[in-house]
Amino acid sequence: MPEPGFLVLLGPDYAGKSTLLRALAARHPDWRLLSVDDEFLAPEHRVVTSLKAQLATEVLPALGKHHSPDFAAALLQTAVVHLRDQLLHGDPHRPVLIDSYYYKILAKCRLVGARTEPLFQWWRGFPQPRRVLFLDVDPATAWARSGDGALANGLEFHGDHVDRDAFTGFQTDLRAELLRETAHLPVDLLPRADVDATADLVEEAVARELA
Repeated sequence: MPEPGFLVLLGPDYAGKSTLLRALAARHPDWRLLSVDDEFLAPEHRVVTSLKAQLATEVLPALGKHHSPDFAAALLQTAVVHLRDQLLHGDPHRPVLIDSYYYKILAKCRLVGARTEPLFQWWRGFPQPRRVLFLDVDPATAWARSGDGALANGLEFHGDHVDRDAFTGFQTDLRAELLRETAHLPVDLLPRADVDATADLVEEAVARELA
């Protein structure tokens, strides 16, 4: 069975991917937009929501104390496998755009010190996209969008305390890791623009790659 054709929307935290996905969902109800954001999860997949909540409330605040980075990676793997399963078992005739796929989770796991390379190698064997659409954001802008760190979780900054330097340093490193992990793929760096203009660029890429 041939692997499905799809694109990945990628970028650092607070780049605006969720806002863009909502705009695309309104424009293209025929597309399959795969994400672990709650609004894109079907009722039968709410277990992913529960696991995300436990990660945020129980694991990340105790990362390095009561829970290891490897444990966090094992929990995050559920999101990765969910996205892969949805990709493989969905309607092959509808355009598919995946939010981050495994690339962002892998990069974050590496940055927080997870030593689970065999797990990462398994993820790298998953189907690869035709193209990555990289939605960039300046770390200073991301800091402001995070409410000066008020909205940031433990996978968005270095260390155990969020401040501007810890956050912007992590986001800079995250961007580099994302580009390194996708270096074997065609990557389009989307110019910074408003949501409608960016959605236009995504539409053009989908039409070009998945026609």
